[in-house]
Amino acid sequence: MNNHPENAMSQASGVRQPRLVEFFRMIPQCRPPRRADRSAVGYLPSRAMRYCDALTSATGFGYWIFPPLDIQLLWNGEEVFWSYDNSDVWLPLSGTQSGAVQFPNYAAMFDETAPEELRGYSPPFLSAMPELGGVQIWTGLLARTQPGWSLSVRPPVNLPGIPGISAWEGIVETDIWFGPLFTNVRVTRTNVPVQLRTDCPFLQVQPVPQLAYSDSSLSSFKCSDASALTAADWGRLGEILLPSPDREARQGSYGVTVRKRRVCPVVHPLITPTTSGA
Repeated sequence: MNNHPENAMSQASGVRQPRLVEFFRMIPQCRPPRRADRSAVGYLPSRAMRYCDALTSATGFGYWIFPPLDIQLLWNGEEVFWSYDNSDVWLPLSGTQSGAVQFPNYAAMFDETAPEELRGYSPPFLSAMPELGGVQIWTGLLARTQPGWSLSVRPPVNLPGIPGISAWEGIVETDIWFGPLFTNVRVTRTNVPVQLRTDCPFLQVQPVPQLAYSDSSLSSFKCSDASALTAADWGRLGEILLPSPDREARQGSYGVTVRKRRVCPVVHPLITPTTSGA
């Protein structure tokens, strides 16, 4: 049972807290998104797990997205081909008339679910991009966020990258864009198959307040010289630099401080998720 005070207050008042992020599986075979794991499923060293809250926080920030199908991509330097499951047959992608292909058997499934005016418009699964080796991959998902929140779409943090693929990162304002959640990648090696597997995340999406990357926010910075440091600043720096009799406690002090602050976090009214009636 979750006994968080805010949850109890919401239940008592009859007001529910809506989800910050909501995913919709359009392709039923899709593996559902899952919270990113702070340990990167064991890839982080044990010392990082014990002492480096900065590393584990970055690793666990967001949700892992998995390919909806085991696929392979092959780029010969001019055209992109693909295959799926364990097939040895390579199908053309960039060489097709539309430059796009549907998820196997999905078009008919989409038409059975969608309203009449959308039938025949199922989103493509793979699309060849004009850039050499570029491929757009649909995750099989839709995503929606609360007003003022976006999704940063990027490769998984601190997990080994998929050899032979480089992903373009993007920030999608999913509070107004309710379309296919996709990513754009570039195949970086020729004549060598690149594999994406359904049991390995290939994306990490992270909820980001639009305030964080607005021009006004990003313009609000300066760089000062050391002469601008106050006595209090030097004191705080000394807490980090000066020798400590307990080296192990010093190593973990940041993590302890951060975890304590999470009990009563700083609340910014402009980025706090809103509530709505039940």
